[in-house]
Amino acid sequence: MDALEQEILEMGKRARKAALTLANLTTAQKNAILESMADALITAEASILEANAKDLAAAEANGLSSAMTDRLLLDSARVAAMADGVRQVAALPDPVGEVLAEWDRPKGIHITKKRVPIGTIGIIYESRPNVTSDAAVLCFKSGNATILRGGKEAIYSNGAIADALAFGGREAGMPEGAIQLIRTPDRATVQYLAQMDQYLDLIIPRGGKGLIETVVSLARMPVIKHYDGICHLYVDKDADLEMAKALVVNSKTQKPSVCNALETLLVHRDVAPAFYADGGQALLDAGVALRGEADLQAAHPGKVEQVTDDDWTTEYLELILAVKTVDSLEDAVDHINEYGSRHSDGIVTKDAQRAERFMNMVDSAAVFWNTSTRFSDGEEFGFGAEIGISTDKLHARGPMALPELTSYKYLITSDGVVK
Repeated sequence: MDALEQEILEMGKRARKAALTLANLTTAQKNAILESMADALITAEASILEANAKDLAAAEANGLSSAMTDRLLLDSARVAAMADGVRQVAALPDPVGEVLAEWDRPKGIHITKKRVPIGTIGIIYESRPNVTSDAAVLCFKSGNATILRGGKEAIYSNGAIADALAFGGREAGMPEGAIQLIRTPDRATVQYLAQMDQYLDLIIPRGGKGLIETVVSLARMPVIKHYDGICHLYVDKDADLEMAKALVVNSKTQKPSVCNALETLLVHRDVAPAFYADGGQALLDAGVALRGEADLQAAHPGKVEQVTDDDWTTEYLELILAVKTVDSLEDAVDHINEYGSRHSDGIVTKDAQRAERFMNMVDSAAVFWNTSTRFSDGEEFGFGAEIGISTDKLHARGPMALPELTSYKYLITSDGVVK
């Protein structure tokens, strides 16, 4: 066992010990610690931004894309938003201890099914430093100890954020080892975490396919995956085209670097000429590079690249949009179910029956009717900061927040009943 593996193992031991204490903190105690963490983030703004500047300089030197740089960037507003996110989590109902069900059995035993923390959680993520704060505080509020392993692109920012959280937490009585950050970009740490099933109960990878597939192949404990966001909007033959234009432009351009941004647009053939003329121009005016077929190219000569099969499975995370004309609602559904990532997909239509059929047939974590895909988000759902958006079906699906970071156990009592 090398020194790095031993270091990760010791982190696991500390996390397991902390988890036993965390599980028995009161809601008031946890909330006081979270408020102290939020204060510490604000106090540490200068050091966080100084660390972030180092990461941004390295990103520029390494030629990172504009989408990756945007994910990495912190400023005063984003630091304040992180602190606000911590306070929002403090204000949320505590799921730990919730009684899910209880009943009596004929022989005289009483059974209570009660929500409890999962225990210890490893989270592996890339680029976005605010995940350090979001993941740590969500795990903490739900009574879990966490070990965080961020990407090398944000190594200085993650360290400064984790230091602030740890300082604020300790000031208010947070158990040692409750929140830990791996501070080396060595890829071996991913393997050591994924195989540390004696101390980790769950591992959550957030990032590209390569990272997630690596974790899945190595993990000895359950994995909740947060795969690509290949999100679709389908403009139905009965759509309000002005509404459709607004929704498509918003879904694609409001923040293109995130997983709930629109990547593929499907348009019913009956409305394609009208929508491509007006909606297509609105997208071009917004700086979107369109990739489409002959009908879209004819509407905007010289401005539309030929779409390829690879475009249907690409998460661009920038101002590029794949466009396809379909002959029916069923064709749209078939395309989404074949090429989508089961993340977030929607329909624009005035016909409630067609909307219901679409929403029932599309196999995605979140399905929208006349709504921007940008609302596929834990905060927008009222969950507070999210741990991510799960594209799995077990044990969590869609935006993951506090309840999804818990398990349950059965408590059985009687007056000395024997079988």
